[in-house]
Amino acid sequence: MSAPLRREDSAERVREMVDAVYRADSRPVLATLLRLLGDFDLAEEALHDAFTAAVEQWPRDGVPDNPRAWLVSAGRFKAIDGLRRRARFDALLAECAGHPDADTRDTAGWDHEGIEDDQLRLIFTCCHPALPSAAQVALTLREVCGLTTEEIARAFLTAAPTVAQRIVRAKTKIREARIPYQVPSQAELPERLDTVLRVIYLVFNEGYAASSGVGLTRPDLSGEAIRLGRRLIALLPEPEVMGLLALMLLHESRRAARTSSTGELVLLDDQDRTLWNREQLAEGLALVERALASRRFGPYTLQAAIAAVHAEAPHAAATDWAQIVGLYDMLARAVPSPVVELNRAVAVAMRDGPVVGLRLIDALLAHGALGDYPLAHAARADLCRRLGRTEEARVAYVQALSLTRQEPERRFLERRLGELLD
Repeated sequence: MSAPLRREDSAERVREMVDAVYRADSRPVLATLLRLLGDFDLAEEALHDAFTAAVEQWPRDGVPDNPRAWLVSAGRFKAIDGLRRRARFDALLAECAGHPDADTRDTAGWDHEGIEDDQLRLIFTCCHPALPSAAQVALTLREVCGLTTEEIARAFLTAAPTVAQRIVRAKTKIREARIPYQVPSQAELPERLDTVLRVIYLVFNEGYAASSGVGLTRPDLSGEAIRLGRRLIALLPEPEVMGLLALMLLHESRRAARTSSTGELVLLDDQDRTLWNREQLAEGLALVERALASRRFGPYTLQAAIAAVHAEAPHAAATDWAQIVGLYDMLARAVPSPVVELNRAVAVAMRDGPVVGLRLIDALLAHGALGDYPLAHAARADLCRRLGRTEEARVAYVQALSLTRQEPERRFLERRLGELLD
């Protein structure tokens, strides 16, 4: 236990100290309280009570040597006391408070590896496949990342009450369905890990390329996804976790070059590559190499490898499009989808020429799966423009514009359309 603060130390200093601990430790402490108490709402209330107690006691008694264990112990005791005061001696109380004195003194598992295990359990619980996708995202951002309901609502342009309802329903589902608060077994891990990675990537994509709104990106949201990816890789260093973190870092490294000084969209080929973040590039490339070397990689690693080929090209003309097409061939076999085929078609157009790429895109559009996907029509418009097929390009740009909700993308398409008409 460190020395208590002197009387003349201000309340503001106490608050700053507790706030710093909250930022660093609140999510891990919540994860352990959830394991001990078995209920989201009870754990969140206990977390709040623990930090309230810290504000009151730490100035007098000093900051404990192990703040996490102190907070877990304080929160758990206050939760048990609250249950007793409300006379709720039910199965929950019997389970979490059967031997409170003995259990609470044993804090060995409330720091380092023990709390890391609890964080991993929390991530898998929030991303349980029994929950709807939107609820998985909202619950993960709320409970694992610590974002407020209002912050999540702003990030996804959703009303705060809607987000709150999703979180409440998810917690109710977890409680009523008795979804276990645990890391899946080895047999279940591949499928369950896919869900976790998908949720993290959904969060990142909404931050990196917002689906709608006035801005192209939402840095705070993509930053949360990268932090969550780092946390997951520290807890579970599987190749696909490395691949996803690599993919996010390589994309994020381009952020400063993706828009002009006035906020206009800049395509990859036209970006000033000196603006790319070299530290993120280096970290992402190293992670790709580690994931590929495992020979147990999947679609996120393949996408990261594609991003790595772009990253390693000193300029757009030096891009190894043959290698990119080959990687898309592998990706299409691993996770067949029209969007993957569209991206492959664009890469083929760069390797073999716009005529070949346009033929592939027309086949995809004729199939019907991408009719409402604005980027498919934008890609077709660009190839028609390059081939001098102006009227077809105009029609495709208009179609893309009718489907696009992202303002910088709309302005880009409008500029291209205006150039055709000049």
